[in-house]
Amino acid sequence: MLRLTAGCLLALLWLYLAGAVPAMGADEAKGQRSEAEIGKIIREYLLNNPEVIFEAVERHREKQRQLQARRDQALLQQHRQALLADPDSFVGGNPDGDVTLVEFFDYRCGYCKRFAPTLAKITKDDPKIRVVYKEFPVLGPDSIKGAQAALAARNQGRYLEFHEALMRVGGALNEETLMKVARSVGLDTERLRKDMANPKIQDIIGKTRRLAQALSINGTPAVIVGNRIARGAVPLAELTRMIARARAEGS
Repeated sequence: MLRLTAGCLLALLWLYLAGAVPAMGADEAKGQRSEAEIGKIIREYLLNNPEVIFEAVERHREKQRQLQARRDQALLQQHRQALLADPDSFVGGNPDGDVTLVEFFDYRCGYCKRFAPTLAKITKDDPKIRVVYKEFPVLGPDSIKGAQAALAARNQGRYLEFHEALMRVGGALNEETLMKVARSVGLDTERLRKDMANPKIQDIIGKTRRLAQALSINGTPAVIVGNRIARGAVPLAELTRMIARARAEGS
């Protein structure tokens, strides 16, 4: 039987599955053997060495991750102004910090709520972190109401207190709950209701949705630090590494 290295078999496997082997037609590609014979060789090798399959899959995933990272860098550069300097987005942490963290979130998102303490710890422990908050309601009408209320709370100078309180709410986020939380942080609920109805609020949410779409962000949370996008909740250790890398790169 023709002996092939693992690397050669991986290459042949991808070509075989893609239908490229018979199309090549070169003796060196087929090793003077038929398509059926090559398929049999590959099958027997994989049955005896199944770890090769996992190696191939992981190699493919790594290539996809690298490709996505390059795409993300280009997108972030293109939309840098909207991410970092939009006056309609609340800025927390240190407004003059050397590294900016941008979060897209939904007040009904369980993963966002679990990520909130991580973000709070980073902000507390790192005095040079600048945080940009992007309301991205994707989980229905209550999510939209929550985003509207938070954005309206800026008019009373209570955005961050209200935001953090909403992130601690479990269960439904209907208007009754919103107003209860609003009162707990000292907001005038009548004024809040009026401000929520301002068309400007909906315009801001629409703008954030368009930005998320442009960045291929389809869910929450999504965290941007430097030249990287993390789609999903980020563990503290990974977030710390992202910040350190961005700081080292000056991005």
